[in-house]
Order: sequence, then structure tokens, then C-alpha cells
Amino acid sequence: MSDRLTHITTRSGDAGETGLADGTRVPKTDPRIHALGDVDELNSQLGVLLTHPVPEDIGRLLAQVQNDLFDLGSELAIPGSSLLKPEHVGRLDAAIAAYNALLPPLKEFVLPGGSSAAAHAHVARTVCRRAERSLVALDRASIVGDNPRLYLNRLSDLLFILSRCLNQMAGVADVSWQPAIRRD
Repeated sequence: MSDRLTHITTRSGDAGETGLADGTRVPKTDPRIHALGDVDELNSQLGVLLTHPVPEDIGRLLAQVQNDLFDLGSELAIPGSSLLKPEHVGRLDAAIAAYNALLPPLKEFVLPGGSSAAAHAHVARTVCRRAERSLVALDRASIVGDNPRLYLNRLSDLLFILSRCLNQMAGVADVSWQPAIRRD
């Protein structure tokens, strides 16, 4: 990368528009910008999760996901481009199968919580779901390939599974939902 990012403050967005990577100017309320922002927030949440001590294999997996999400942001910033491939989705499918195999079957719904790392994985999961909804909304207004939507859908499942794994590895039980009928 050249020194093209030496001027972070450009003032070009002061009027409520922003530039896509292809030079197109769009309002900051554009569905594409919402999707970009949600993917960026998701990537930041994964960064927060990685500040916790996590097993090396999970750390490597999440670091790869962060790079994939940056690629997804690039794909969104260049309408018509396609950077996420079926192999990216396949990698998440494999991780889902591997980590889910380490867990006991669910008997109750799980509330976000447990260990701090697991709670942050849950926050990332919910932001991932929002990013997925933003992508679906964008697809209604502009063509987006299937792979980004599939990737985010799988990633939210993986983050749920990883939250359970992180609790298990920390020796902390998942927080089970107690329906009102049982709480009274």
C-alpha cells in the first residue's frame, strides 16, 4: 500500500456524502454505507473479542475472519466486485462442524453471558446478524452476490458456537434461559 492514507481528514464527507472505492459519491444514508458500517462494526467487535485470552486456534480463526470482513467491506465499496468466494463460506462451515462437535447438545435456549470472552462473542454475533440484515436490504436496492450473505449467516452461527466453546474452555456454564413460567 502506498502512502495514500496519509490524509485521514479529507473533509469530503462534510456535506453528508461519502465516496465509494470506485469514485462514486453516495449519501451517508445509502443502504451500501449502512452495510459497510455494520461490517466495520462487526470487525471491531471481533477485535474486542480478541483482546481476551482465547485459545490459539480460535484466535487464528477470528483473525482470518477479520481479514475476510475487510475483503467484504472492499467488495461493498466497489459495486459489482466479488471477493468472497464459496471457499470462504466452506471454511466457516468446517469450523462450525469442528467446534460444535466439542459441545454437548443444547437442551435450553442460551442467554448471552458466561465468561467475558463468551459475552463478547455474543455481542459480535448480534452485530453480525445486523450486518446480514443490512446486506439483505442492500440486495433489495442493488445487486449483491450470495457469498457475502451466506458468509455472514454462517459467521453468526459460528460466533454462537464459539461463545459456548469459550465458556466451556473457561469452565463457565452457559447461561440458560429461564422462561417466565419457571421463574414465577
